[in-house]
Amino acid sequence: MEMILLNCTVYDYENFIDKAYLVIESGKISQVGRMEDLRDSLKDKHDVIDMKNRFVMPGFVNCHTHVYSTFARGIPLKVAPEDFRDILEKVWWKLDSALDLEAVYYSGLVAGIECIKNGVTTLFDHHAGTAISGSLETLRKSLCDILGLRAVLCFETSDRFDVSACLDENLSFMSKQNAKSLGLFGLHASFTLSENTLSRVSEVLEDRPIHIHVAEAPMDEKASVEKYGMRILERLKKHNLLNENSILAHCVHIDELEADIISESGAFVAVNPTSNMNNGVGLPNTKLLRRHSVSFVVGTDGLGFNLTRDLLNLFFTQRLLLGQGSFDLEDLRRAILYSYSLASTLFEKNIGRIMPGYVADLITFDYATPTPLNKENIFAHIFFGVWDRVELKDVMVGGEFLMRDGNLRVDQDEIFSRSRKVCQKVWRRMGL
Repeated sequence: MEMILLNCTVYDYENFIDKAYLVIESGKISQVGRMEDLRDSLKDKHDVIDMKNRFVMPGFVNCHTHVYSTFARGIPLKVAPEDFRDILEKVWWKLDSALDLEAVYYSGLVAGIECIKNGVTTLFDHHAGTAISGSLETLRKSLCDILGLRAVLCFETSDRFDVSACLDENLSFMSKQNAKSLGLFGLHASFTLSENTLSRVSEVLEDRPIHIHVAEAPMDEKASVEKYGMRILERLKKHNLLNENSILAHCVHIDELEADIISESGAFVAVNPTSNMNNGVGLPNTKLLRRHSVSFVVGTDGLGFNLTRDLLNLFFTQRLLLGQGSFDLEDLRRAILYSYSLASTLFEKNIGRIMPGYVADLITFDYATPTPLNKENIFAHIFFGVWDRVELKDVMVGGEFLMRDGNLRVDQDEIFSRSRKVCQKVWRRMGL
């Protein structure tokens, strides 16, 4: 769709234009400027949409999530987990083992709708389940083909599953990249991956990035040291698995040596502060990551799909953990820009800026500012004002509206109704 968005405020974490217009052609932004410079001839060749002073920003990138967590909401657990291992065994491993491809499909639809309503236009998913073959194609269908999102998908290889099937699913999907989806090589966590499994992955990985949980809880590091005589990042390095642009989720309990290993590899750390607090496992130390020049991005770890909650929580928890002056809005802004850089590299597209040549992955919202707003303070307005109560109006990916004036292009009521029925079957298979 060729269009002009008129009368908007444009901000992309770097550039700020008040009273702006932007032209979208073939799914990309072709022009951005001030309304006073808009030529009338442009209006004659495009659909004209008056944004009525809405803000226009790039959509969010959720750099680590679990779409299959959809059916954990309201789950009727009979026994409360006591520690992190208990959480895995009594909740997540029981849930993923009960998923069939129908459940995977509806997990994707529900999670994707939640992403859209929260302004997430690109997500990095870490999938698991005993229904391995075809699971990533099923997620692609729901997230990308039906809903229109961009998604980076993988299956978390683990000795809990058929390892050969895990390898095949990752490799098969990685060979089928398109404009909306691509694959990384998924691994669960060090403590569920034997030496033999890591060797098998190393033999087929070549230079492709991995997506893996690292040191989420102390038990992960403890198991690695006790069983293999080395810490997790040393172990991954030993098997030549730390390729550039890999995603290492959490890294809550890494040490200085491991931070150096990450820095040398060119991998990204995806921090998930809200989930970390919920699981009681600790919080990431971004001071350590910055000291070793490790690029970190932000995810939700499947605990909902509102990325702004994790952005807010990252800021507040780091100031509590490290001290008032140790983490500021510039550090947070840099993490957001890293997420766009990672997505741009992997998709081989310009993502995350509002300027010519970048894909039109955009969100819009109304914001009545109670105090002066300018280039110097706009991010503070976004952080303390907009993200405190996110109410998006429009969401667009590749120049196509996935939500317009608050209305989705799919029937949410019908999808959620079917999802509830599918969820009941999943819970029954879990013995709940």
